Amino acid sequence: MKVLVTGGAGYIGSHTVLCLLEQNHEIVVLDNLSNSSQMSLERVERLTGGGLQFECVDLLDADAVQTVLGRGDFDAVVHFAGLKAVGESVSDPLTYYRTNIIGTLNLLQGMQKAGVRRLVFSSSATVYGNSESVPLTEKLPLDATNPYGRTKEQIEDILSDLCAADPSWSVALLRYFNPVGAHESGLIGESPRGVPNNLLPYVAQVAVGLREKVFVFGDDYPTHDGTGIRDYIHVMDLAEGHLAALNYISSNCGAFHWNLGTGRGSSVLEVIGAFSAAAGKAIPYEVVARRPGDAAVSYADASAALADLGWSARRNLQQMCEDHWRWQAANPNGYEKDS
Repeated sequence: MKVLVTGGAGYIGSHTVLCLLEQNHEIVVLDNLSNSSQMSLERVERLTGGGLQFECVDLLDADAVQTVLGRGDFDAVVHFAGLKAVGESVSDPLTYYRTNIIGTLNLLQGMQKAGVRRLVFSSSATVYGNSESVPLTEKLPLDATNPYGRTKEQIEDILSDLCAADPSWSVALLRYFNPVGAHESGLIGESPRGVPNNLLPYVAQVAVGLREKVFVFGDDYPTHDGTGIRDYIHVMDLAEGHLAALNYISSNCGAFHWNLGTGRGSSVLEVIGAFSAAAGKAIPYEVVARRPGDAAVSYADASAALADLGWSARRNLQQMCEDHWRWQAANPNGYEKDS
């Protein structure tokens, strides 16, 4: 298939592009490089020996998006592009609504004009809000609690409405849990700009000496060690989930929702311990007050993805940490400096 990948230079996007190239798909990446690096794609090409086409385009530029789609003869689109920091979305909600929702509307209108009707969408488990029902299933009501999560929830609604209005559309809505890890080569991985928003990249930066210590937000939760529990999934498992979803929508029409997680939770202290083992050094940390709104436990029920797609996560926490450390140790500054 010929596939357009928006946000394909980013963390999850680049790993998915790698998997798509390995399956001999023809790839065009559309990315504005606002929070990613074209170097990730250069390394993907090095790993796969395959070529890809890159278009430096912002989804807010509707005419440019239409131009790319109009001349591409695409079979499908995998849509990663968007802003993703929860805290930033709270302080700057208008930018998040404009970028994520209007950008997606421009993409969908461009697809409609170009006759492209297959889409895999990068959604998030944040659409469930702070549900205390675990494991989280796709049947739970959506109740996002921040602007970032609400953009994902609203885009899901838009896509569901589109499929209901036009049965020729086929859309996979993939609700990620907590992506971590890196490709086993250590050549591509997560390269956050500024202070990492998530636990494991922060731990990795402490391990490599970029930060002093990890802050553990609360050790008095009703869990086995008092720290919060989350479902961490290896980015390569996540990438493989996109291929499975793409194959599914190639022969099924409608809007489909799937959780992509391991179905198992790991506590903050377990993650720090596993990363310490992978790095061969102790990771210093300090327990501080809880953050408002943090749930004690959150993990996926991923049984629907197994039943429908034949997909399940295969890599455990130790492998996630080992692969993430291999990337971080070889690239302490991410893609800022080619090492």
